[in-house]
Amino acid sequence: METHRIFIAINLPAKVKQELLGYKEKWPELPARWTKPENLHVTLVFLGNTSEQEVREVKKIASQVAVRHNPFSFSLSKIMYGPSLKQPRMLWAVGKMPKELSSLQEDLAGALGHHEEYLFSLHITLARLNEWGFRGIEPEERPQIDEKLSLEVPVSSFEIMESRLKRGGAEYTLVEQLPLSLAR
Repeated sequence: METHRIFIAINLPAKVKQELLGYKEKWPELPARWTKPENLHVTLVFLGNTSEQEVREVKKIASQVAVRHNPFSFSLSKIMYGPSLKQPRMLWAVGKMPKELSSLQEDLAGALGHHEEYLFSLHITLARLNEWGFRGIEPEERPQIDEKLSLEVPVSSFEIMESRLKRGGAEYTLVEQLPLSLAR
């Protein structure tokens, strides 16, 4: 039986993607693999291996959740190492969690009966550090990354996405886009 690696995400507008990936030029010495523009997103729920039948059920449940939420926006305020400064593995764009985003994520996770092992946070993975290359740089020589941002991201939908693991990294394809549409 074929399964699909499924996750639910908020994809970013092209203008936001372009601005975020422009920072690649600022840290050319950073040993990292930068995320492809089409893969920049905020993960709301990662479901993992999912059967065709389960994908149909996810579509149905997600569409019911979408109509319960209004469009909203969130702000990205900083680029930093993630998930921790002590053991950085990635470069993240982060922001303050608006209640609308938190509410949408909780509603989706609850409706899908999927509860993450980690606390949901507003972050976008910009790059994955090459662990050996990064460790090879003396700590005091590593680029200091604490870049202030002021990016507003409008959200009028969320997407069900499929992830296929390839040699050059994950490739994401859109399964279904679900507009937020609570009556105003």
